[in-house]
Amino acid sequence: MHILKFIPKDRILFAAAVRKNVNDYFKENSISTKGNWKMVVKTTVMISLYFVPFILICCLPMSNWFIFPLSVIMGVGMAGIGMSVMHDAVHGSYSKKMWVNKTLGCTMYLIGGNIFNWKVQHNILHHTFTNIEGHDEDIEPKAIFRLSKHSPLKKIHRFQHLYAFFFYCLMTLIRMINEFKQLKKYNNTGITTSQGLSPRREIIKLVLGKVGYVAMALALPIIFSPHSWGIIVLGFLTMHFVAGFMMSTVFQMAHVVEEADQPAKNVTGNIENEWAIHQLETTVNFSRKSRIFAWLIGGLNYQIEHHLFPNICHMHYRHISPIVESTAKEYGLSYNQHPTFFSAIGSHLRLLKDLGSGLDTPVTS
Repeated sequence: MHILKFIPKDRILFAAAVRKNVNDYFKENSISTKGNWKMVVKTTVMISLYFVPFILICCLPMSNWFIFPLSVIMGVGMAGIGMSVMHDAVHGSYSKKMWVNKTLGCTMYLIGGNIFNWKVQHNILHHTFTNIEGHDEDIEPKAIFRLSKHSPLKKIHRFQHLYAFFFYCLMTLIRMINEFKQLKKYNNTGITTSQGLSPRREIIKLVLGKVGYVAMALALPIIFSPHSWGIIVLGFLTMHFVAGFMMSTVFQMAHVVEEADQPAKNVTGNIENEWAIHQLETTVNFSRKSRIFAWLIGGLNYQIEHHLFPNICHMHYRHISPIVESTAKEYGLSYNQHPTFFSAIGSHLRLLKDLGSGLDTPVTS
């Protein structure tokens, strides 16, 4: 099997320069690249947003309607755990201590996910082969979505800019189910064994993780709450709709927008670019001036910094962002960004519409 490679042709000095400039910032200010007490506070807040409403639903008698605002808060907490806690921990950027990263990475199970699948899809494939069709699973063809200009075009895609955000709300629920198919793929293609893991053991961990999550998130409130199982299920779905909308929207704004390149492989099946420059050209920041927004979404509005330095805790992205931008400009490179979240939304919708029209692409059934 051909392994895709990055073949730099020019401008290869940027990677070394940006690493040096960012490293100098931490050395000169005697700052660790990992998390600090602020991350501990944020972790406590996000986990509390998730579990405090859950405990109230399980233990306190209340109006059925009151369950839904509590479920919305749980959805915010669920997204917060995914974007602000688990994300850093699985990247190894939360703490210098690996046991801390591993422990907090397990919060993935609390929101219905699987750590191994996430590591392969996100850490390995997405971060290495960003926006490369056939390698980055985040833009691979889906039944009703065309997220890459190199993917087949179907008639249904012409409406994708209209129905996109409804289906984004289903992201976490769909992922819970699709992870079984995803792990089967990783086992069959040898990715699991290449990571030094047992395919059978990963299947067992996946099944136990899903059973444990359903038992906690659904069975416990159905058993202990005074509310009917139907209300509990609706609250569960509400939580996932909120979390799915938040997480999928934030991740889409970084790579599926007009300014983000979707490079094609050359005749040898490789990418003619230096890897760090590739990250600049395929990634877009947004809403950099909003500190509250950055706090809420785990600094993922600074996706350029995250892709160049995934081992640095997101609490530092705001400070190193001007360094990365100035270094890029020094080497004549674009630093793509949207001033606001809503301008990024507009760019995303326009790209979805363009990809769905595909004027120069043959339409398949």
